[in-house]
Amino acid sequence: MLNRRNFLTAAIGVAATGALAACAKEDKGSTGTSSGGSKAITLGFSQVGSESGWRSANTTSVKEAAKEAGYNLKFSDAQQKQENQISAIRSYIAQKVDVIAFSPVVVTGWDAVLKEAKAAKIPVVLTDRSVETSDDSLYVTLVGSDFTDEGRRAGKILEKVLAKAGVKGPVKIAQLEGTTGAAPAIERAKGFKEVMDADHKDDWKIVVSQTGDFTRAGGKQVMAAFLQSNPDINVLFAHNDDMAIGAIQSIEAAGKKPGKDILIVSIDGVKDGFIAMSEGKINAIVECNPLLGPQLMEVVKTVHDGGSVERWIKTKEGDFMQDQAKAALPTRKY
Repeated sequence: MLNRRNFLTAAIGVAATGALAACAKEDKGSTGTSSGGSKAITLGFSQVGSESGWRSANTTSVKEAAKEAGYNLKFSDAQQKQENQISAIRSYIAQKVDVIAFSPVVVTGWDAVLKEAKAAKIPVVLTDRSVETSDDSLYVTLVGSDFTDEGRRAGKILEKVLAKAGVKGPVKIAQLEGTTGAAPAIERAKGFKEVMDADHKDDWKIVVSQTGDFTRAGGKQVMAAFLQSNPDINVLFAHNDDMAIGAIQSIEAAGKKPGKDILIVSIDGVKDGFIAMSEGKINAIVECNPLLGPQLMEVVKTVHDGGSVERWIKTKEGDFMQDQAKAALPTRKY
């Protein structure tokens, strides 16, 4: 796994062409010139998909920021398939776009296509998620979040949730993981386990863990299975809000009260997550900000103009508990 200290946190952009119509949704975007009168920068952006509220907000941020910057954005929805993203990137190379950006579906398997982009002298910017490569020079920077730290923060905020609920003794945790092989799934689990191993070896135990693929449907289905095999679960750690919201449906169907019988901590901070938290169904949320578009466009311009950028551009995030939810809800932008 790449050392995240070598990164920077940035945001999004990659697109697809008509050749990809059979395997990925395509939006050719707009064309024109920049406000300064020069030829507009053409940015190819490949998005993971539309699996969650966070992802939808992220896509909107990228599209709006590209329009505001006057860029020609070529956008592709990979529908959570790596092969679609690789096809999109190759299409952007063939079109000779100025910059390629993408949010990788999974961590590995990118070396070949990134080498092709480098050979074509097209800079690549990662957004939201990291990759593992044999050569760090195959991409310019990463604009995104520190997922390992988000996992740590989830562990620390669970301590507060348990204390507030008056829970003492063994804690039996169910973990809803993100997409297998994706950076946020790997790193959020890692950070959470670090807190467990350091401070809760004797009283916390993850009794069941499985991917819900970052979707509400996945969270609902997997949580129903968890409750069948482990009816005494008293904590759920979900790698994103959408899986937590899906899980809530299964918890209620089983005759239990989410937020009370089963304490819930999740990550993202989308509006629907805050609504569930304001209703007492989610106990705490670690924020992961999806509004990366403006940061991405700044990076794209700098890279296009031949400037240098840091290797990891980080977003600003916060942590929220139930008693903060109603006050914070009106200010949620996503």
